[in-house]
Amino acid sequence: MKGKTQVKYETIKELVDHGGNKDRAALALDCARRTIDRYIAGYKAEGKAFFVHGNTGWQPVHTLGEGIRRDIVDFYNGKYRDANFAHFTELLSVRERISVSESLVRNVLSEAGILSPKARRKTRREHRKRLKAALESAKSTAEKKLIEAKLVDAEEAHPRRPRCSRFGEMVQMDASLHPWFGDVKATLHIAIDDATGIIVGAWFEWQETLRGYYSVLKQILDRYGIPFMFYTDRRTVFEYRRSGGKDVANDTPTQFGYACKQLGVQIETTSVAQAKGRVERLIQTMQSRLPVELRLEGVTTLEQANEFLPGFIARYNAKFALPSHSIPSVFETQPPEEKTDMILAVITERTVDNGHSVRFENKHLRTLNKHGRVEYLRRGTTGLVIRTFSGGLFFTAGDRVYALEEIPAHERTSKNFDFHPAAPVPKKPYIPPLTHPWRQDSFRRFARRQAGLSA
Repeated sequence: MKGKTQVKYETIKELVDHGGNKDRAALALDCARRTIDRYIAGYKAEGKAFFVHGNTGWQPVHTLGEGIRRDIVDFYNGKYRDANFAHFTELLSVRERISVSESLVRNVLSEAGILSPKARRKTRREHRKRLKAALESAKSTAEKKLIEAKLVDAEEAHPRRPRCSRFGEMVQMDASLHPWFGDVKATLHIAIDDATGIIVGAWFEWQETLRGYYSVLKQILDRYGIPFMFYTDRRTVFEYRRSGGKDVANDTPTQFGYACKQLGVQIETTSVAQAKGRVERLIQTMQSRLPVELRLEGVTTLEQANEFLPGFIARYNAKFALPSHSIPSVFETQPPEEKTDMILAVITERTVDNGHSVRFENKHLRTLNKHGRVEYLRRGTTGLVIRTFSGGLFFTAGDRVYALEEIPAHERTSKNFDFHPAAPVPKKPYIPPLTHPWRQDSFRRFARRQAGLSA
């Protein structure tokens, strides 16, 4: 017994053993005098047991068994480690057939001294106070070490900002280097629509690369169209300005920036992480949820991770994003696939060598004209190797564009020992038309600036 029940027992026992004023006892227990008489009769008949409530020690039929409580703690400390409590509750229901509420999971884990990785500063502060109090009262060294291991530091949260009013008006983009799967860190490039919270694109690379951001942009173009604006941090993949340059007109655009310019997409950059809080919070959520999901699916390679992403993002958007049909969209129709492939290009300066070839990515390449025949360029000719998103290779020199093909290490046939039928007509490679951005003055100015930057 404890609390009021203990006071009631001691008061009645004092009356029976030593006598006293029943009216005073009734006032102390806040009850009627006849209730005091009933208490006295019950105490004389049953003793202390009379004051114990009949439901004491009885558990409701829906009470969670001790075994399931231990399973929840073991699952969280084991295969579902690092998941936030809401995600952990979902995983218990889907994978372990344990259907419990999030609040019950939170209580069970809290009793075990486990704090959610998404806990706020106030919760963390209170948790640390409880752990410090338990640390002071701990008796054994092993118990002290266990409590010290549970002490965690409070984390700052990103402030919120109002959402945009249109779907596609602002797409926040960022990348995160993190041990997403296995022990080696990889980089997740990800983009989220500010108005709806829809993840519009995501892609894994080992490092933060132009290719990673191009892959995200390609997903956005294929699924939704051309957005109005990208909001990113100030990385050189998005923004470049010459050292000491004051004239913005003379600044050199980045390759990603040039691609966005061709699509009509604005780029806004910021050096304050909190300004693009939506994508920052998304990355926190991904770091909490995605590694657990990847581990449970046995994902260990970059290719497997990129194959897993579409299904995961679809489930995430269905659960957390706002419905896009109720919000006006400003996405524009994407350009044809062929043009998109050309726009999302990587541009590198190269010089024709003594063998009238171009060396690129440890390969020797020769130039083909629009008829598919090899056309040798003068040694020392400087131009740009352009690799399209799908992997096609082109070379620009002056006002002409050539296709590139790899020079094989050995001839495929012998002119002395193999039979040679009539030579087939070479297949004409695709050469961009005169209306393509590469063939326009704006691209030539961009190419010259890129060449000057490389030099």
